Amino acid sequence: MKRKEHDSLGEREIADKNYFGIQTVRAIENFQITSLTLDRYPHMINGLALTKKAAALANRDLGVLEEDKAEAIIKACEEILEGELHDQFPIDMIQGGAGTSVNMNANEVIANRALEILGYPKGRYDIIHPNNHVNCSQSTNDVYPTAFRVALINNSEELIIDIHNLAEALKVKGDEFEGILKMGRTQLQDAVPMSLGDEFRGFANNLREEVSRTQNVQVLMSEINLGATAIGTTVNAPSGYPVLATNHLAELTGLPLTLAPDLIEATSDTGAYVQMSSMLKRFAIKLSKICNDLRLLSSGPRAGLNEINLPPRQPGSSIMPGKVNPVIPEVVNQIAYQVIGTDVTITLAAEAGQLQLNVMEPVIAFNLFNNMLLLSRACRTLQSLCIEGITANEEVCNRHVMNSIGIVTALNPSLGYEKCSEIAKEALKRNVSVHQIAVVEQNLITEEEWAEIFSKENMLHPKFIVQGKETIHKP
Repeated sequence: MKRKEHDSLGEREIADKNYFGIQTVRAIENFQITSLTLDRYPHMINGLALTKKAAALANRDLGVLEEDKAEAIIKACEEILEGELHDQFPIDMIQGGAGTSVNMNANEVIANRALEILGYPKGRYDIIHPNNHVNCSQSTNDVYPTAFRVALINNSEELIIDIHNLAEALKVKGDEFEGILKMGRTQLQDAVPMSLGDEFRGFANNLREEVSRTQNVQVLMSEINLGATAIGTTVNAPSGYPVLATNHLAELTGLPLTLAPDLIEATSDTGAYVQMSSMLKRFAIKLSKICNDLRLLSSGPRAGLNEINLPPRQPGSSIMPGKVNPVIPEVVNQIAYQVIGTDVTITLAAEAGQLQLNVMEPVIAFNLFNNMLLLSRACRTLQSLCIEGITANEEVCNRHVMNSIGIVTALNPSLGYEKCSEIAKEALKRNVSVHQIAVVEQNLITEEEWAEIFSKENMLHPKFIVQGKETIHKP
């Protein structure tokens, strides 16, 4: 069974099983780009349904849309929000037209389902028309960015949960490793002793910062231009519609949405997307840095640092028996590189908007949605397949500390920087310990003083000690 539909370019036959119509069919034909279609992004579909429902409510309240038609449109939107008809959004995420194909896809699906609700067959656009009724008081240029922003806020809520869970897993490991003494390093060189627990808690707190950064961007996303219509002048929208539609959408979503004070500015501005991308890039960089550290700390095992063990996930070589690679941190590194790279795409797309509209929002949406998805999966994968299974090699950590020249720093208050430099240089040259020179050969401090300064407790929680005289060190 087929039905005929027409637009300004001509007439087409549409399979009657489809709720989408002629403009969606043209989009399918025109944009075979990524093979990633709108139905893969439920938050965006729901954002469209919420926006269309809010518009129908406002239009009903203002008397520009008949009650029965408004209620049918509202009911169709509610069904979409319940997960129905998502397979009727088959168009590619990257497309020309500033999102017009996405908006019309939603208009057609909602119109045809609303017709069925009223007892009419699909395609009876003389009763409910995709443009005249579903798109009443609207333009792609306010619908698409509004739906997009709602979707981004909801997507980012999921990311926040994943960031929190990963940070909590790192904190648990930090608490577990609290009493393990290890060597801290700067510029890949020995620095001063520290706790392995502090190192992991540092990872946790580093990521926790990104929760508040994400929430800050959500505030920027909450300013919308619904009712701006084509370029921000509110052409074809009744008086009071922008505020009323925004209020309805805020109530429907439970989000603190506000109407932009300057709708012309808001319709062309994509600064919030740049900020969101920057936040995702920042998080990706931090996540990748932590993965680099995990790979270094677990390197070896015999010829590397070998301070921690990552859980083995698969054989590491087709030729080297017994080799096991840090594959989970490696895959997270690659996700980070992808996010960092697409930040350039988003930046260029945001810059490319000329005059009253940025037509490049589809590629911005495609990359922001994908980057959030990738980072969420990165968090979950790193947490469950790596962090939770990490164990520590306490003896190796302690041996690194006691063999390090870096511990001479703890003698600075007693012996002074110049003398400690001489000890370090001599120990390195002769391949002997700091203890051998400072205590055994030169008698610069006693065994008792050495034991006090280099006790495990003092290395983990340093005090300011000057040859037997100590005060609590408060950095």
